[in-house]
Amino acid sequence: MWKTVLFLLVTIIVIPVLAFTFDEPLGVAQKSVLMHLVIVYLVAAALCFTVSSISNNHSQVDKLWSILPMVYVWIICVESGFEPRLLLIAAVVSVWGIRLSYNFSRRGGYSLKFWSGEEDYRWPVLRSKPEFAARWKWALFNLLFISLYQLGLVLLITLPALKSMGGKPLGWADYILAVLIILLVIAETVADQQQWNFHKEKKSLKAGGGDLPDRFKKGFVDTGLWGMVRHPNYSAEQAIWIVIYFFSVSATGIWINWSVMGAILLVLLFWGSSNFSEAISSGKYPDYEAYKKRVPRFIPFL
Repeated sequence: MWKTVLFLLVTIIVIPVLAFTFDEPLGVAQKSVLMHLVIVYLVAAALCFTVSSISNNHSQVDKLWSILPMVYVWIICVESGFEPRLLLIAAVVSVWGIRLSYNFSRRGGYSLKFWSGEEDYRWPVLRSKPEFAARWKWALFNLLFISLYQLGLVLLITLPALKSMGGKPLGWADYILAVLIILLVIAETVADQQQWNFHKEKKSLKAGGGDLPDRFKKGFVDTGLWGMVRHPNYSAEQAIWIVIYFFSVSATGIWINWSVMGAILLVLLFWGSSNFSEAISSGKYPDYEAYKKRVPRFIPFL
């Protein structure tokens, strides 16, 4: 596990350095906006680390995952003077963020006691591993990976909006990208709803007693979009931010620019996260290994 964490921590340093080195430097206005975004990021990371350390609930970052991107893109939009492309980006990111916040909320992620709420099932599993037996090791992991890395990634995935500042006039490509994002948000919504319906019905049947139907006995959803890929919500999430990157391409005409680093790092994070989730599922559900062999991870038919 530490190897994966160290790899991810190295990538979030190396990839941005390379990206900024080999592309056009930021303009004066972009540098000013970036400083404001970094201040928000550091404050959020410090708060998440402090609150999670005191409350022992390490899903504080999860609560901000869908909120901070909206904050970042609207800061960029406002400071750009409401450029049309940035207004469009802010609108589609807001649709994504509101939808994801609702899904997180109905699973018990938010609470009036902001430090509480449901904790991601993976953190207790990870905390119980021998390599985190020493409290200082978990505290270091919480600081470097959970707080700084994850929230740093949340900032990076929104930087195509910053790269788009002062770009070419809004064009037909931007509208196509916006439609693609909305379609991907719909796909993510369907995937989350299918999973929600499955577990809700499974829980209800268990509470009623008696034998479970065959499709519930295996314990995990493998129909609908989940019969096409093992993580349809993850697939849509990665695709959304990859598509958002192409707003910067439309604005600049540069196909590979420094704002691509967020999309690259997001794909790496979801690969590592899905590996960990699947290791837990394989140990919990006997049929999961067969499901892995039958159904692709992220891309249908691959």
